[in-house]
Amino acid sequence: MEKEDSNQNNNIYISVLALTMMNVSMVAGLGNDVQQSFYGLASVTYFAIGAICFFIPTALVAAELASGWSNRGGIFRWVGEGLGRGWALTCLLILWFQTMINFGMGMPSFTATIMFYTPNYDAAVKFAQNPQHEILIMTGWIILYWLLTFLATKGVKAFANIAKYGVIIGSLIPLVIMIILAIVWVAQGHQPAIPMTPKGLIPKWNGMSTLALAAGVFFSYTGIDMNAAHIKQLKHPEKDFPKAMFFSIIIAFLIFVIGTLIIAIIIPEKQINVLYTLFSVFRVLGSTIGMPWLYMVIVWALLCNTIAMVVTNMAGPSFMLGQAGGSGFLPNWFQKKNKHQMPAHLMYTQIAGMTVIAYLVKLIPNVEGFVILLTQTITILYMIYYILMFIAFLKLRYDQPNRPRSFKVPGGKFGAWLTAGIGLISSVFAIVLALYPPAQVKAEVGSPIIYVSVIIILVAIIFAVCFALYELSKRHTDWVDETNKFAPFTWEIEGMDKPGKALSNIPTATLSEDQNPMGMPIKHHFDPDQQVPNSKSTNTN
Repeated sequence: MEKEDSNQNNNIYISVLALTMMNVSMVAGLGNDVQQSFYGLASVTYFAIGAICFFIPTALVAAELASGWSNRGGIFRWVGEGLGRGWALTCLLILWFQTMINFGMGMPSFTATIMFYTPNYDAAVKFAQNPQHEILIMTGWIILYWLLTFLATKGVKAFANIAKYGVIIGSLIPLVIMIILAIVWVAQGHQPAIPMTPKGLIPKWNGMSTLALAAGVFFSYTGIDMNAAHIKQLKHPEKDFPKAMFFSIIIAFLIFVIGTLIIAIIIPEKQINVLYTLFSVFRVLGSTIGMPWLYMVIVWALLCNTIAMVVTNMAGPSFMLGQAGGSGFLPNWFQKKNKHQMPAHLMYTQIAGMTVIAYLVKLIPNVEGFVILLTQTITILYMIYYILMFIAFLKLRYDQPNRPRSFKVPGGKFGAWLTAGIGLISSVFAIVLALYPPAQVKAEVGSPIIYVSVIIILVAIIFAVCFALYELSKRHTDWVDETNKFAPFTWEIEGMDKPGKALSNIPTATLSEDQNPMGMPIKHHFDPDQQVPNSKSTNTN
């Protein structure tokens, strides 16, 4: 079935470059660099720690899982193969909810920077410090997000191109301009605002806030696996997906480190403002060549990156959830696809939820406390998502040791445990820190007990929704779309009721070929230990 589906969709293949840019749009952008620039040269160390402890393990694990289980589904497929259907659905719902919450709570910040799209820098700074007509301006941004969601419903090819060109125009070109002008700035005799010595690479210990920063860097790297939803739009998914992951690591790391360092070099720490410091940097750099208005050009370029990020994020989680929904996990209305094979109802539901959250953030009295609670909630949800992925990866190394994978995390079982173990420890570490009350908690939330309780309640509500939907799906066989394009899990094809030991060396594509879709009876059962002579076994210790 997967083979036939691929042949029918030859005209919507996306390139490795397009997928790489989609990944980068999920993870990196110059706007993310400002917050880390407070820490000067030490930010390089933090980003390196984040890359080693979280980004690289995530990419390596996702690359192996994609190369061994390249049928549709991404993390739904991988976690479902290792841990079962319920946890697989939970991962998709976590991703869907966190995207909704993240965009909703971030929306008000756009209102304060609207004046930077004009050449009047001083007026823009004043407005950012004391914004007016916030609800009206935010409504304009929300309308833009609805329009971008509409674009995302036009299909994979459409938003792949938007992501590709959006990242190039909105991140890579500004980064190159930043580097060139920073060299000119230094050559003109300006002194860096931070000491450029090896000692500066050593982070200063400021108690728990130091650890909280490290956890924040982990969260900066999340999302690189999300575009596995589009794995079937690659010509050679088992090879192209790992390539895209590794290119994404390099580009994202460069955007983070170089952008952060240049900001820290040019703007003194006490003058850094999270909202508009990036624009100040380009104003200073533009002045070196007599173009102080350059910041405005960059603001419009950065909007291209924002558009790429929004379109990709609004498409990815809903696309994955919509695909899985056709296997019997979602009510029929949410499964419905438009002529571009996109789950439009699900996407518009997500943007509607984002809109409600955006207005809640502006209308409740204690905005900062509300944002803190939501931020920590989605951090915990996202880390649980990755914990499930790492556990599924390890379980599949033992349960399906011979399943062919074109890429494997090097080092045999030791390498697998080391890589996944570092990722697991980092994820648990981030969850613990997210639950640790920040210094301003008493003023913004009330008390540490209220802070922790509210976060736990919010996480519990989302997990309750996941559990309830999964239980309902088991009772509603009429939710199964007999034409859905999801292949069954390998353990279902091999006659098991849940994931278990299988020594088979038959590729997943072969197992799923000419099978009924997931949710329908299996047409051709295979023995869990069945071997084929020409398949390359990957059983290593």
